[in-house]
Amino acid sequence: MAAERTVVITGAGSPRGIGRATADRMAEQGWAVAVVDRDAEGVDAVVAALAARGAAVLPVVADLTDPEAVRAAVDVVGDRLPPVQALVNNAGITDPTPFADTSVERWRRVFAVNVESQFHTTQAFLPGMVAQGCGRVVTVSSAAGQRGGGYFGGVHYSASKAAVLGMIKALAREYAGTGVTFNAVAPGSIATDITAGALTDERREAIIAATPVRRIGEAAEVAAVIAFLCSSEAAFVTGATYDVNGGSHIH
Repeated sequence: MAAERTVVITGAGSPRGIGRATADRMAEQGWAVAVVDRDAEGVDAVVAALAARGAAVLPVVADLTDPEAVRAAVDVVGDRLPPVQALVNNAGITDPTPFADTSVERWRRVFAVNVESQFHTTQAFLPGMVAQGCGRVVTVSSAAGQRGGGYFGGVHYSASKAAVLGMIKALAREYAGTGVTFNAVAPGSIATDITAGALTDERREAIIAATPVRRIGEAAEVAAVIAFLCSSEAAFVTGATYDVNGGSHIH
């Protein structure tokens, strides 16, 4: 059966990332998938793997900090795939630089990718979903944005991840009644390419010891929650943040 709806997933070009795991999950559920990333090689690899399994998939190479590139992506997806009914704002970067050593340039770069790109993509894809009267916007934040760090990134990373939580809640209120929902997932320490090789053994063991389930999480476990929030079953959920952290942040 041909796909009838599309999910746009940003930052989906990393081999072991949450975006890639979400693309796999959504394709399995019959969605057409727009794989968006600035890494052309990574995008091609994900698209090839999904296409080999018969999924309707489209590569979109774009710098999401550039609003013109985002608008171009909207046009390409609109021309090539079914109507967009879900946007997963997953693109992000981290940086463990201590606060005292954080330059303005580093601060702005983290916010440009982690916050401003979500502003651009949401503003660009949202009108189409509102016009349909149905849509899902899911933001990937972090437990670091809830508890004030404690994992890998610095203050600027935690601040950026806290910012998108406020954005998603405000969007849920502003677009109430449109049929579009806005939610977030806040992963704890997850085994992805962002932190692969970056955590020392000592730091990894400290994180595991502070996590009640006593292990690092898997990208597929976050993807499962994202897929639920994109589903029709989650129609009564909006403005929420789902914790996927193994209990490392309980509140």
